[in-house]
Amino acid sequence: MTAKRALIAEDEPILALTLQKMLEKLWPELQLCAIVENGVHAVQEALDKQPDILFLDIKMPGKTGLDVAQELAEEWPDNKAFPLIVYVTAYDEYAIEAFEHSASDYVLKPVSEERLAKTVQRLQARLADGVQRPNELDRVLEQLRHLVPGQALPGGNSNNQATPERLRIIRAAVGNQIRMINVDDVLYFEATDKYINVVTREHSSLIRSSLRELLPQLDSSIFWQIHRSTVVNTLHIQIANKDDTGKITLKLKGSEDKLQVSRVYAHLFRQM
Repeated sequence: MTAKRALIAEDEPILALTLQKMLEKLWPELQLCAIVENGVHAVQEALDKQPDILFLDIKMPGKTGLDVAQELAEEWPDNKAFPLIVYVTAYDEYAIEAFEHSASDYVLKPVSEERLAKTVQRLQARLADGVQRPNELDRVLEQLRHLVPGQALPGGNSNNQATPERLRIIRAAVGNQIRMINVDDVLYFEATDKYINVVTREHSSLIRSSLRELLPQLDSSIFWQIHRSTVVNTLHIQIANKDDTGKITLKLKGSEDKLQVSRVYAHLFRQM
Protein backbone atom coordinates (compact mmCIF):
# COMPACT_ATOMS: atom_id res chain seq x y z
CA MET A 1 0.00 0.00 0.00
CA THR A 2 1.29 3.42 -0.91
CA ALA A 3 2.07 5.54 2.16
CA LYS A 4 -0.91 7.66 3.14
CA ARG A 5 -0.90 11.12 4.67
CA ALA A 6 -3.01 12.57 7.47
CA LEU A 7 -3.73 15.92 9.09
CA ILE A 8 -4.79 16.43 12.71
CA ALA A 9 -6.85 19.47 13.67
CA GLU A 10 -7.14 19.67 17.47
CA ASP A 11 -6.96 22.74 19.69
CA GLU A 12 -5.87 20.86 22.82
CA PRO A 13 -2.11 20.19 22.46
CA ILE A 14 -2.06 17.23 24.83
CA LEU A 15 -4.87 15.51 22.98
CA ALA A 16 -3.24 16.25 19.64
CA LEU A 17 0.03 14.74 20.88
CA THR A 18 -1.77 11.71 22.28
CA LEU A 19 -3.52 11.09 18.98
CA GLN A 20 -0.22 11.49 17.13
CA LYS A 21 1.57 8.95 19.35
CA MET A 22 -1.26 6.43 19.07
CA LEU A 23 -1.28 6.72 15.29
CA GLU A 24 2.49 6.24 15.17
CA LYS A 25 2.05 3.00 17.10
CA LEU A 26 -1.03 1.69 15.31
CA TRP A 27 -0.12 2.84 11.78
CA PRO A 28 3.66 3.41 11.51
CA GLU A 29 3.49 3.92 7.73
CA LEU A 30 1.02 6.80 8.02
CA GLN A 31 2.69 10.15 7.35
CA LEU A 32 1.47 13.04 9.49
CA CYS A 33 1.73 16.09 7.24
CA ALA A 34 0.40 18.70 9.72
CA ILE A 35 -1.01 19.32 13.19
CA VAL A 36 -3.06 22.51 13.50
CA GLU A 37 -4.85 24.12 16.44
CA ASN A 38 -7.83 25.81 14.78
CA GLY A 39 -10.28 25.42 11.95
CA VAL A 40 -8.91 28.25 9.82
CA HIS A 41 -5.47 26.67 9.63
CA ALA A 42 -7.06 23.26 9.10
CA VAL A 43 -8.66 24.49 5.87
CA GLN A 44 -5.47 26.18 4.69
CA GLU A 45 -3.22 23.20 5.40
CA ALA A 46 -5.66 20.65 3.99
CA LEU A 47 -6.00 22.53 0.70
CA ASP A 48 -2.24 23.00 0.53
CA LYS A 49 -1.14 19.48 1.46
CA GLN A 50 -4.19 17.49 0.29
CA PRO A 51 -3.92 14.62 2.78
CA ASP A 52 -5.77 11.33 2.48
CA ILE A 53 -7.25 11.53 5.99
CA LEU A 54 -8.47 14.36 8.20
CA PHE A 55 -8.84 14.03 11.97
CA LEU A 56 -11.11 16.95 12.80
CA ASP A 57 -12.03 18.11 16.28
CA ILE A 58 -15.71 19.02 16.24
CA LYS A 59 -15.28 22.08 18.46
CA MET A 60 -12.29 24.29 17.54
CA PRO A 61 -11.54 28.04 17.51
CA GLY A 62 -12.14 29.86 14.24
CA LYS A 63 -14.12 27.11 12.52
CA THR A 64 -15.69 23.93 13.84
CA GLY A 65 -14.83 20.56 12.38
CA LEU A 66 -18.10 20.67 10.47
CA ASP A 67 -17.28 24.15 9.14
CA VAL A 68 -13.92 22.83 7.96
CA ALA A 69 -15.54 19.88 6.21
CA GLN A 70 -18.05 22.19 4.52
CA GLU A 71 -15.45 24.66 3.29
CA LEU A 72 -13.22 21.88 1.99
CA ALA A 73 -16.19 20.29 0.21
CA GLU A 74 -16.72 23.60 -1.59
CA GLU A 75 -13.07 24.29 -2.39
CA TRP A 76 -11.58 20.85 -3.02
CA PRO A 77 -10.04 20.39 -6.50
CA ASP A 78 -12.19 18.39 -8.88
CA ASN A 79 -9.30 16.16 -9.95
CA LYS A 80 -8.32 15.10 -6.42
CA ALA A 81 -9.88 12.37 -4.27
CA PHE A 82 -11.61 13.90 -1.26
CA PRO A 83 -10.04 12.87 2.06
CA LEU A 84 -11.66 10.50 4.51
CA ILE A 85 -12.87 12.35 7.61
CA VAL A 86 -12.62 11.18 11.20
CA TYR A 87 -14.35 13.40 13.74
CA VAL A 88 -12.76 13.70 17.17
CA THR A 89 -15.36 14.78 19.67
CA ALA A 90 -16.36 14.86 23.32
CA TYR A 91 -20.01 15.19 22.34
CA ASP A 92 -21.79 11.88 21.82
CA GLU A 93 -24.71 13.38 19.92
CA TYR A 94 -22.39 14.75 17.24
CA ALA A 95 -20.45 11.53 16.96
CA ILE A 96 -23.46 9.24 16.72
CA GLU A 97 -25.29 11.45 14.23
CA ALA A 98 -22.17 11.88 12.08
CA PHE A 99 -21.61 8.14 12.03
CA GLU A 100 -25.24 7.40 11.15
CA HIS A 101 -25.04 9.78 8.20
CA SER A 102 -21.96 8.18 6.65
CA ALA A 103 -19.13 9.99 8.34
CA SER A 104 -15.92 8.09 7.67
CA ASP A 105 -15.58 7.47 11.38
CA TYR A 106 -15.42 9.12 14.77
CA VAL A 107 -13.53 8.79 18.05
CA LEU A 108 -14.65 10.13 21.39
CA LYS A 109 -12.45 12.06 23.80
CA PRO A 110 -10.49 10.89 25.65
CA VAL A 111 -9.26 8.81 22.72
CA SER A 112 -8.73 5.15 23.55
CA GLU A 113 -6.17 3.04 21.71
CA GLU A 114 -8.69 0.22 21.30
CA ARG A 115 -11.27 2.46 19.61
CA LEU A 116 -8.66 4.18 17.45
CA ALA A 117 -7.33 0.78 16.33
CA LYS A 118 -10.77 -0.06 14.91
CA THR A 119 -10.85 3.27 13.12
CA VAL A 120 -7.40 2.65 11.65
CA GLN A 121 -8.50 -0.74 10.35
CA ARG A 122 -11.52 0.77 8.62
CA LEU A 123 -9.45 3.58 7.11
CA GLN A 124 -6.82 1.17 5.85
CA ALA A 125 -9.47 -0.98 4.21
CA ARG A 126 -11.01 1.98 2.42
CA LEU A 127 -7.64 3.33 1.33
CA ALA A 128 -6.32 0.00 0.11
CA ASP A 129 -4.52 0.11 -3.22
CA GLY A 130 -6.89 -0.23 -6.14
CA VAL A 131 -9.94 0.90 -4.19
CA GLN A 132 -11.44 4.00 -5.78
CA ARG A 133 -13.22 6.67 -3.72
CA PRO A 134 -15.18 8.59 -6.38
CA ASN A 135 -18.20 8.95 -4.09
CA GLU A 136 -16.41 10.19 -0.97
CA LEU A 137 -17.24 13.84 -1.66
CA ASP A 138 -20.88 12.90 -2.26
CA ARG A 139 -20.92 11.08 1.09
CA VAL A 140 -19.54 14.13 2.88
CA LEU A 141 -21.98 16.47 1.14
CA GLU A 142 -24.92 14.30 2.17
CA GLN A 143 -23.62 14.17 5.73
CA LEU A 144 -23.22 17.95 5.90
CA ARG A 145 -26.79 18.47 4.73
CA HIS A 146 -27.90 16.71 7.89
CA LEU A 147 -25.38 18.20 10.32
CA VAL A 148 -24.82 21.84 9.36
CA PRO A 149 -27.56 24.42 10.15
CA GLY A 150 -29.28 25.69 7.02
CA GLN A 151 -28.59 22.55 4.98
CA ALA A 152 -32.12 21.18 5.01
CA LEU A 153 -34.32 21.39 1.95
CA PRO A 154 -36.33 24.62 1.67
CA GLY A 155 -39.36 24.75 3.93
CA GLY A 156 -38.01 22.11 6.30
CA ASN A 157 -37.69 22.41 10.08
CA SER A 158 -35.55 19.48 11.13
CA ASN A 159 -35.43 20.48 14.79
CA ASN A 160 -39.23 20.70 15.14
CA GLN A 161 -38.82 24.06 16.79
CA ALA A 162 -41.39 26.82 16.67
CA THR A 163 -40.84 29.03 13.65
CA PRO A 164 -39.65 32.50 14.76
CA GLU A 165 -41.42 35.59 13.55
CA ARG A 166 -40.49 36.34 9.95
CA LEU A 167 -38.27 39.30 9.28
CA ARG A 168 -40.06 41.93 7.18
CA ILE A 169 -37.96 45.07 7.50
CA ILE A 170 -34.19 45.30 7.83
CA ARG A 171 -32.72 48.33 9.56
CA ALA A 172 -29.25 49.15 8.27
CA ALA A 173 -27.13 52.03 9.54
CA VAL A 174 -25.79 54.26 6.75
CA GLY A 175 -23.76 57.07 8.28
CA ASN A 176 -26.09 58.96 10.58
CA GLN A 177 -29.18 57.52 8.94
CA ILE A 178 -31.11 54.28 9.23
CA ARG A 179 -32.01 52.66 5.92
CA MET A 180 -35.28 50.69 6.02
CA ILE A 181 -35.07 47.72 3.63
CA ASN A 182 -38.06 45.56 2.75
CA VAL A 183 -36.93 41.94 2.88
CA ASP A 184 -38.78 41.24 -0.39
CA ASP A 185 -36.45 43.72 -2.13
CA VAL A 186 -33.30 41.90 -1.06
CA LEU A 187 -31.54 40.10 -3.92
CA TYR A 188 -29.14 38.25 -1.65
CA PHE A 189 -27.32 38.32 1.67
CA GLU A 190 -23.55 37.89 1.73
CA ALA A 191 -21.69 37.22 4.97
CA THR A 192 -18.36 38.84 5.77
CA ASP A 193 -16.34 38.55 9.00
CA LYS A 194 -18.77 40.11 11.47
CA TYR A 195 -21.31 41.63 9.10
CA ILE A 196 -23.81 40.70 6.42
CA ASN A 197 -23.95 42.64 3.18
CA VAL A 198 -27.62 43.17 2.24
CA VAL A 199 -27.82 43.62 -1.54
CA THR A 200 -30.80 45.11 -3.39
CA ARG A 201 -31.03 46.45 -6.95
CA GLU A 202 -30.42 49.99 -5.70
CA HIS A 203 -27.75 49.60 -3.02
CA SER A 204 -25.75 47.46 -0.63
CA SER A 205 -25.92 47.88 3.16
CA LEU A 206 -24.07 46.26 6.04
CA ILE A 207 -25.79 44.90 9.14
CA ARG A 208 -24.04 43.46 12.15
CA SER A 209 -25.24 39.86 12.24
CA SER A 210 -24.40 36.35 11.07
CA LEU A 211 -26.16 33.97 8.70
CA ARG A 212 -26.70 31.62 11.62
CA GLU A 213 -28.74 34.33 13.34
CA LEU A 214 -30.45 35.55 10.17
CA LEU A 215 -31.57 32.28 8.54
CA PRO A 216 -34.25 31.31 11.09
CA GLN A 217 -35.94 34.69 10.51
CA LEU A 218 -36.25 34.19 6.74
CA ASP A 219 -38.84 32.25 4.78
CA SER A 220 -36.85 29.15 3.76
CA SER A 221 -39.17 28.49 0.81
CA ILE A 222 -37.97 31.77 -0.72
CA PHE A 223 -34.52 32.45 0.73
CA TRP A 224 -32.12 29.64 -0.06
CA GLN A 225 -28.60 29.31 1.23
CA ILE A 226 -26.45 28.51 -1.81
CA HIS A 227 -22.99 28.90 -0.28
CA ARG A 228 -21.61 29.01 3.25
CA SER A 229 -21.59 32.83 2.95
CA THR A 230 -24.54 33.49 0.59
CA VAL A 231 -28.34 33.39 0.85
CA VAL A 232 -30.33 34.26 -2.26
CA ASN A 233 -33.91 35.45 -2.74
CA THR A 234 -35.17 32.88 -5.25
CA LEU A 235 -37.88 35.25 -6.49
CA HIS A 236 -35.10 37.32 -8.05
CA ILE A 237 -33.33 34.46 -9.83
CA GLN A 238 -33.53 34.86 -13.59
CA ILE A 239 -31.35 31.97 -14.75
CA ALA A 240 -29.58 29.06 -13.08
CA ASN A 241 -26.82 27.96 -15.43
CA LYS A 242 -24.96 24.67 -15.10
CA ASP A 243 -21.66 24.40 -16.96
CA ASP A 244 -19.97 21.30 -18.36
CA THR A 245 -18.32 20.55 -15.01
CA GLY A 246 -21.64 20.67 -13.14
CA LYS A 247 -20.99 24.00 -11.43
CA ILE A 248 -24.07 26.21 -11.10
CA THR A 249 -24.13 30.00 -11.46
CA LEU A 250 -27.16 32.18 -10.78
CA LYS A 251 -28.04 35.29 -12.80
CA LEU A 252 -30.33 37.67 -10.92
CA LYS A 253 -33.02 39.93 -12.36
CA GLY A 254 -31.97 43.56 -12.59
CA SER A 255 -28.42 42.84 -11.46
CA GLU A 256 -25.06 42.16 -13.07
CA ASP A 257 -24.01 40.07 -10.08
CA LYS A 258 -23.57 36.34 -10.65
CA LEU A 259 -23.70 34.01 -7.67
CA GLN A 260 -21.91 30.68 -7.41
CA VAL A 261 -23.77 27.72 -5.94
CA SER A 262 -21.43 25.54 -3.91
CA ARG A 263 -21.37 21.76 -4.08
CA VAL A 264 -22.98 21.54 -0.66
CA TYR A 265 -26.15 23.27 -1.92
CA ALA A 266 -26.28 22.01 -5.50
CA HIS A 267 -29.02 19.54 -4.48
CA LEU A 268 -31.44 22.50 -4.37
CA PHE A 269 -31.18 22.58 -8.16
CA ARG A 270 -31.31 18.82 -8.57
CA GLN A 271 -34.03 18.98 -11.25
CA MET A 272 -31.44 20.55 -13.56
